[in-house]
Order: sequence, then C-alpha cells, then structure tokens
Amino acid sequence: MMQLIDKLNNFLWSYLLTYFLILIGLYLTVGTRFVQIKNFFHMFTILKGSNRSNKFGISSFQALCTTLASRVGTGNLTGVAIALNLGGIGSIFWMWIAAMIGMATSFSESTLAQVYKIIDKKGHYYGGPAYYIEKGLNMRWMGVLFSILLIISFGLVFNSVQSNSIVKAVSLAFNINSLYIGTWISITCGIIIFGGSRSVSRISEFIVPFMAMSYLSLSCWAISQNVGQIFEVLFLIIKNAFGTKEACSGMVGYSISQVMTQGIKRGLFSNEAGMGSTPNAAASASPYPPHPVSQGYIQMLGVFVDTMIICSTTAFLIIFSGVLNDTNRCLNGIELTQLAISYFFGDFGKVFIAVSTFFFSFTSIISNYCYAESNMIFLKKNNAHSLFILKIGTLIMIIFGTYAETPLVWKLADISMGCMAIINLTAIFMLSKLIFMLTKDYNSQRREGKIPVFDAKKYPKIRIKNDVWKNIK
Repeated sequence: MMQLIDKLNNFLWSYLLTYFLILIGLYLTVGTRFVQIKNFFHMFTILKGSNRSNKFGISSFQALCTTLASRVGTGNLTGVAIALNLGGIGSIFWMWIAAMIGMATSFSESTLAQVYKIIDKKGHYYGGPAYYIEKGLNMRWMGVLFSILLIISFGLVFNSVQSNSIVKAVSLAFNINSLYIGTWISITCGIIIFGGSRSVSRISEFIVPFMAMSYLSLSCWAISQNVGQIFEVLFLIIKNAFGTKEACSGMVGYSISQVMTQGIKRGLFSNEAGMGSTPNAAASASPYPPHPVSQGYIQMLGVFVDTMIICSTTAFLIIFSGVLNDTNRCLNGIELTQLAISYFFGDFGKVFIAVSTFFFSFTSIISNYCYAESNMIFLKKNNAHSLFILKIGTLIMIIFGTYAETPLVWKLADISMGCMAIINLTAIFMLSKLIFMLTKDYNSQRREGKIPVFDAKKYPKIRIKNDVWKNIK
C-alpha cells in the first residue's frame, strides 16, 4: 500500500501538479495585469472596511481570519521544516515563488466564489469551487467530484495532519500521553463545530491574529540576533534553489526537481492557493466594497501573510539555529521547528511552539470542518443526519492522527490536496475570461474615484443569483 501511495504522490507532484500550478498561476497573473504586484498596497487599504457585514454573511475580515485559521497551522510550523529536511534550503525559494504566483490564483478563485455564491433559507451565504463549477460551467458532476474530495481531504485527512502535529509538539514539550491529547482535542473541537460556522468565524477572528503576532514577535527577536547573516542566507537560498551538491555543511545533496517539488508542495499546503479550500470561506463574506473582486484582494493578502511572512520566519528561525546541520539526530516536522526555537529560548521555546501549534492547528481543524460542511450542503446532504455523521467522522480522524505515523499522514494529505487542485485549477482556467472582466471593471471604477459596485445585470450571459447581490448592496 505504501508503495502505491508513494508512486501516486510522486506522479502527481513530480510530473503534473508542480508545473500545472505554475502555468495556471502565470496565466492568471498576466490576465489580471499582474494584480498581485500592481495593486499590492490595495490589499492593505481594503482592510479598512473589511469588518463590515450584514445579517446575511460574515465580514470580509472574519472570512480572512477563517481562511488564515486554515492556512496558518502545520504548514507554517511543520511543512516548512519538512521542506527544508527533504528539499534543502533552496526549497524556500520555490515556496516564495509558489506564493507570489499563488496570490493571483487565490485572487481568482475567491472572486469566482463571490460571484456564484448562494443564500440559504436562514440567510447564510455558501459557495466555493463546487458552486462555480456547477453554475459557471454547468458541470455538476465535476462539482460533485470536487466536493467529495474536499470532504475527504478537509473533513478527514487534513484534520489528522493537524492533530498529528499537535501531539508531536505537546508530547515533546510536556510528555503527555497521545490518547489524552487526542481526546481533549476532539472534545474541544466537537463543542465548537456543533456550534456552526459563525462560531468558527468568531473564534478565528480572535485567536488567529493574536497567535500569529505572538509567534512572529518571538521569532523575529530570535532572527534579529543573527541579522548580520540574513543576506548570506538569502544568497544561499537562491543559489541552492536550482540544485546543489551540498545544501548546508554536513547535509546531503538535492536535485532541482526535489528542491522545487518540496518547496511548491509545502507552499501549497500552507497557503492553499489554487487548492479550492479558501473560496468556501471567501463566499461567506459580505464584501466591502460590494464587488466580488474585493474579496479576491482580501484572500490574496492571506497568501502573502501566510507564506511570505510566517513561513519565511519559520525558515530563517530553523536555518539560523543550526539544527539542519545536526546529523546525529533524525529530525523532521514539528520537532525540527521546536528544537530550532529552543536553541534561542531553551525549554520555553518547546513550550511556546507546543502552545502555538495547538492553537494554529486547533483553528485549522474547525475551519477545515467548515469547508467540508459547505460542500455537504452542495451535495444536498445538509440534513441533520448527514452533518452529524460528518462531525463524528471529523472527530474520529482527529484521534486517528494522534497515532498515525507522520510520513503516512502527510502523503495522504498530499494526494488528496493534489486531486482537488487539479479540478479547481481546470475550472478557474475555463472561467478565466470572467475573472479578467470583473477585475477590469473593479479597477476601472477605482480609477474613476468610485467605490466599486457589482452590477449583475452587466453580465447577462452568466448565471448569477441576483437576489444575493441585491442583499449585499
């Protein structure tokens, strides 16, 4: 079984997805006129009105925090360490490339999610790739396939990854039995996910900014102790991005394929650009300005914060600590990050990473469930019985992750993530002309000094729920 998993994983990432992600990302970058570069600062100015919402949806800021709750987790603390361990220091360069290109992809998928979202009888918004595949492409079968993959990935597999990282970190810091940790996580998450998606957004809005700033503050202080070496490390990252005989002293060599694959793979797992997960939360927002593209900008900012800031901080922390050069230890995943920060802060570092991992992974789990629930609704399985089974399955997989071996859990996550991304990227490409038109409309209104407003009547050929946008206005 492991050989089959390895072969499928290798085919997806070495021969298909790595290049597919780059090509689609570049195509969207050019088609949107380099939106992530030309309008970079607009991502920040648009946050001024992002806390506005109406009774029909959550605010754009809450949607950003919900997606960051999913993004900022094991990908930042564990995924970066795995990329460095398996791909060498040069993998960080490809993680950055994946993020810069992925910003345009995230912008595009979140814009589409806003366009094709629906409103239920209770006044809640739902949307995402499954919805824009069905309504925009008239291909429900493809939307159904995506929904099933997302439910398996985010409702089940990815939550095992999160709980696995929590157990590794907490066990190393406090030496607590895995069963106790898994049970505690399941009970706590169960209380929240049974409370509904709005409780998820409220918790994420509080926890994510606080924990992200705490982690960044501590990590930046550690990095500042080696500020004189930053340019040297940057040079090594770029040099080793294209393969090297020796990534660091005492380390093995890496091929360019290995370096690129690990960087892009771990970058995608962290920022989720193109995977099709974050649009599910983006669709729930009442955007301000009231235009689909505004949420595209907000979610593009999420990719930047996740990878360019938080992942980079983790990478520099590990590199400066020197733990990559320790050939006497078999280090991987969260343990590598934990020992790296312990180099600077002693035992407090282990405790801090354990606490950070718990909160980051905890918010990821409840956000992941929220994505899965949205897709259950798409499948018309939003009755109490089906949602109850999904919730119980989520909690069971959390416990499974506390016992599973790290490599198996991550390989299963990579496969499910890869299949989702292929479907979503194909749909985005097929709907790209609409993305380009909406982007042009939004930016032209801005240049005229107007607050951009979306008028569905200007797009009679596309199937848009006009009543949804009337409520937003």
